[in-house]
Amino acid sequence: MRAEIPAARFAAGGEDPYARMLDGGSDGVLRLRRVSSGAIAQEWDFVALSAPADGDDLAVLGGCDGPLLDVGCGPGRMVRAAAQRASAAMGIDVSAAAVRRARADGTPALERSIFDRLPLEGRWRTVLLMDGNVGIGGDPRRLLERCRDLLAPGGVLIAEGAADADLDEQSLFTVVDAAGAESAAFPWARAGWRVLMAAATAAGLADATHVRSGARHFVRAVAVAPRPISTALTATANAADHRPTRTSG
Repeated sequence: MRAEIPAARFAAGGEDPYARMLDGGSDGVLRLRRVSSGAIAQEWDFVALSAPADGDDLAVLGGCDGPLLDVGCGPGRMVRAAAQRASAAMGIDVSAAAVRRARADGTPALERSIFDRLPLEGRWRTVLLMDGNVGIGGDPRRLLERCRDLLAPGGVLIAEGAADADLDEQSLFTVVDAAGAESAAFPWARAGWRVLMAAATAAGLADATHVRSGARHFVRAVAVAPRPISTALTATANAADHRPTRTSG
């Protein structure tokens, strides 16, 4: 069953600065701007997002098994890095320009939202949320619940959080580039690593731990195997069989 999809998506609409950068129309920095105040909340260096995975990225991938799903893959640097480590990997992104860019380099990528029906539902061994993608949809707990559903039992979620451990912001934002081109508004969230740990636990993931790599902060959590329906039904039947009965006499 298809999950409800947020009405607006990251950096889409308006002058679409993200697509402009991906298609080579501009370069530099993308800025996340609060609709309520116009203040800049975060910046992304487009060159870094397009460059090969760095040492911190590779350290995160060190303990990952395939198949691996990179959510919000952009140009696909993490997918390529995972594939080079002999892991089956795929990226998804709602941006058609991002998927074109990834595929141009031979990177497996689909133009999908994480809230769409995806291949290998419940069978991914690793799901990545890097570079602020914990903000997707504007509700980290709901996002992590969806990641949980995508993972195989024992599979691992790795989510990058802000260094400010207690940062917890959910609001409407736009994205603007250096030339002033601005997207339509979309729901987004910003979360520190401690907030992400709590969200992972609330989403039904287990063993949430904080991992630091250089100046970056990640949360690692594990999908727990659901209780088989047949087992639950058997337990209910057994309980019914052992209920006390009234006898006449």
